[in-house]
Amino acid sequence: MTSWRHKLHEVIFEADTAAGRWFDTLLIISILISVGIVLLDSVAAVNQTYGRWLYRWEWGFTLLFTFEYLLRLICVERPGRYARSFFGVVDLLAVLPTYLSALIPGGQYFIVIRILRLLRVFRVFKLVQYLGEARLLAAALRASSRKILVFLFTVLMLAVIFGALMYVVEGARSGFTSIPRGIYWTIVTMTTVGFGDITPQTPLGQFLASIIMIIGYGIIAVPTGIVTVELAQSVQRRISTQACPSCSAEGHDYDARHCKFCGHQL
Repeated sequence: MTSWRHKLHEVIFEADTAAGRWFDTLLIISILISVGIVLLDSVAAVNQTYGRWLYRWEWGFTLLFTFEYLLRLICVERPGRYARSFFGVVDLLAVLPTYLSALIPGGQYFIVIRILRLLRVFRVFKLVQYLGEARLLAAALRASSRKILVFLFTVLMLAVIFGALMYVVEGARSGFTSIPRGIYWTIVTMTTVGFGDITPQTPLGQFLASIIMIIGYGIIAVPTGIVTVELAQSVQRRISTQACPSCSAEGHDYDARHCKFCGHQL
């Protein structure tokens, strides 16, 4: 990597330098303002009065994010890999809808244009790559994903069992017309949402409902504990904000000198 591309990579992808922090700060402000413009543009009264100004600001931010996206592709050694990554797709979604909405003519495509305009809100995901705390949380979620999947599978089995029991105990008179209907009620009750559209009427059904409610309180605490443990371990490992110049991978230790994914020098 040439010297100027290396310096550009430090500014854009790393927040350990003063220039990198300034770059991240300016982009965070730009993202927040651009998302605010999209939200205001959806308000009819605001759009009717300031529609032209919002349109101009929207194109200004689109050009800014387009320039930023091109700079990111230029300063990495494998631009195709970055373009296919999560943040690469988010960067593309931040600019593509504006161009597509301008290229699609005709009133019959108004719904499509509205969907494209809605996709601009995805710019808020760009905030994640500029916040170190968000990276720590993402690392903790990745580390605990298998445990959470096992936990969710267990919850699903409980929902099926209790849903079938409620179908047998209560029956169609109480609104439990099928086992899937009973599973739906169990999930709503277990998550402490409680819509109230279906309620058990028999004493045995109410007793089962009480057990499900108590289990629900315990279930809520389990994934929180799993993620908390992994988050504490991630903080102890002290993940750096450096991104690999070759593969754009993140999550390296502060004292790392080479990428743990491709071996390229950091």
